Amino acid sequence: QVQLVESGGGLVQPGGSLRLSCAASGRTFSRYVMGWFRQAPGKEREFVAAISWSGSRTDYADSVKGRFTVSRDNAKNTVYLQMNSLKPEDTAVYYCAASRRFGVPDEYDEYDYWGQGTQVTVSS
Repeated sequence: QVQLVESGGGLVQPGGSLRLSCAASGRTFSRYVMGWFRQAPGKEREFVAAISWSGSRTDYADSVKGRFTVSRDNAKNTVYLQMNSLKPEDTAVYYCAASRRFGVPDEYDEYDYWGQGTQVTVSS
């Protein structure tokens, strides 16, 4: 069982930056692939980024490549999402998720545990 708690969301102007954090409970954090998803009003939840157990592999949605960076600190049981050059279309609730699968899955149903989400609003 893994419990996930996101933080770091808020209101930011276009072009600005935010760093989201996701703190995980449990002693087996390093065995989980960690992912970030987001859901905007009236839209389906979509994949944003994922990072492998060791951090050696990452994957990103095309819409965020070059702007977002996912990282993890297994000693702190925490995964991060650094978001730069934010756009209004990045506005959504951002969710952290944990998967017991190999690689860096990018499908919603490949993740086993979810956080409660944190709101990110990009607006002037």
